[in-house]
Amino acid sequence: MTEEQKISYSEAIKTSFSWGLKNFPSILGAVILWALTCWIPYLNIGTTIALATLPIEISKGKMISPTFIFDHKYRQFMGEFFLLNGLKIQATSIGYLLFIIPGIVISIAWSLSNFLLLDKGINPMEALSNSNKYTDGNKGAMFLSYFIILLIIGIAALILSLIPFVGFLLTIIVMLIASPVLISLQAYFYKVLVLDKEQIA
Repeated sequence: MTEEQKISYSEAIKTSFSWGLKNFPSILGAVILWALTCWIPYLNIGTTIALATLPIEISKGKMISPTFIFDHKYRQFMGEFFLLNGLKIQATSIGYLLFIIPGIVISIAWSLSNFLLLDKGINPMEALSNSNKYTDGNKGAMFLSYFIILLIIGIAALILSLIPFVGFLLTIIVMLIASPVLISLQAYFYKVLVLDKEQIA
């Protein structure tokens, strides 16, 4: 991993909030559309897979239309997507049973696998292997970025919840913002560790 692909947790945090707020309406719209249609068999498979591609689109600076989740192309990844995430769930579950830390490490090591599968069209095993390679040397910074953002959101939600009358509403707003910020954090990781490396190569 070259120096250009090292994660800066301070830059990751700043960028995730910036991208998250910028894309908040589109992400919220996509999530609402997914929630309204998640009960429809087969359609819900494509929309769920489409949501998993949000960090990919954000990492490339693309404008997101909430209705993109209904594009039929996402259903073609159904088998590979289920296989990949089934493998991830089994492995990380065993890792978490072994005193939690191995599960966290595996989760971070394979955190780019869905994006590689859906963006590069590689098979599930390649996606897991490549994700581990791309995150090598950056797992600590990635974990710290997640931890700090969740801490900021948690503290903000706690403080705002104490405000009389409007505290509950403000807390809901903070929690709504949290999802786009975390999605944008994944986008930042994918951009720095995968897309930027490809440009250099």
